[in-house]
Order: sequence, then structure tokens, then C-alpha cells
Amino acid sequence: MNSSIFNNSLALSSADLLTTQATAQNLSQAKVNQDYVIKGVDAGDSAIANFLFTLGCFKGETITLISILSESYVISIKDARYSIGSDLAQAVLI
Repeated sequence: MNSSIFNNSLALSSADLLTTQATAQNLSQAKVNQDYVIKGVDAGDSAIANFLFTLGCFKGETITLISILSESYVISIKDARYSIGSDLAQAVLI
């Protein structure tokens, strides 16, 4: 599995990745209108991880799930709102 978890622009070791995956849930399992702290980004593709990082999805950042519309998740990060697909929501570990 070729996964990346970004920690303030640095990838975690594979041991840290396994620990984070075992203890975290992903954003698709979150409740609407609740704040969460991002534990990392687990994407099989580095392009997806880099895209999420440009939105502000990195370890320690607060994220809020505003709503779920079909397969779109409306999120708030750093006073900005974004709509992401379910595949991206599953990559964000909270």
C-alpha cells in the first residue's frame, strides 16, 4: 500500500501510519456540524494527498463537516468552505 500521511508537509513513517489508521476514523464517518482535529491524510495517491494539503488538511488542523449532499461533503477549514467527494473525505483521518 502506497499511502501518505502528511504532518505539516512531512510524511509520517510507516509505523506512525499504521498507528494513526488504527486509532482514527475518516471524515466520511463524521457527524455534521461538529469540529474535528485532523490526525492525518491517508491517500493511496500522492496527488490526492497534495491536493488535500493545499486545502489545509494536515495534522493538527481543525475541520468541520458542514453538510453531506449525495456524494459531496461540504467542509470548513480555516474559515473557508470546500466541497469534496467521498473518496477525498475517506482520505482525511480525524
